[in-house]
Amino acid sequence: MQFRHLAWLISGLMLGISINAQAEEAAAKSAQQTVNNVCAACHAPDGNSVITLNPKLAGQHPDYLEKQLTEFKSGKRANAVMSGMAGALSEAEMKELAIYFSSKKTALGKAKSNGAGSAGEKIYRAGNAATNVPACAACHSPNGAGLPKQFPRLSGQHADYTLAQLKAFRSGERANAPMMMAIAAKMSDAEMAAVADYIQGLR
Repeated sequence: MQFRHLAWLISGLMLGISINAQAEEAAAKSAQQTVNNVCAACHAPDGNSVITLNPKLAGQHPDYLEKQLTEFKSGKRANAVMSGMAGALSEAEMKELAIYFSSKKTALGKAKSNGAGSAGEKIYRAGNAATNVPACAACHSPNGAGLPKQFPRLSGQHADYTLAQLKAFRSGERANAPMMMAIAAKMSDAEMAAVADYIQGLR
């Protein structure tokens, strides 16, 4: 009787594993279809956009990606193109896309002029005490890996995109991260450009 009960338990467990695997496979196929139909033109099939004003999504924390899609849809993060794209997505599709892109490997870049010892590195690692700009590394980590659920990965991100976002935070055009709005308000154009360039080569 005990052996029969054990067999039932094992059978049930294996069935559960099989159902989960099938569900994950279906979600992956659904995400791939959405990527091909909606995302790839701007962000590339693997999330490593070659258009420098469009962000690389590959390797980004899934919680962060899902949050941004949700806020594009709600209007909390303003962007005419992305609001339209996200508006057609369900919560399940957003989650699937976030998981899909987070599983891809980020194609790292190179800084043009802000490498070791540069102004960009100094701002990223130490901030600017004179203007109360905190170190980027304090939240986004020394290697730009960020912190899941809280702060996005930055390493390898296009400098043009990062610079555009810093300016949008400063102007209030992007208003879905009050902390970043406060920080960007204290930064000069030169500081933004330098740290954006450094981030592009960060790894």
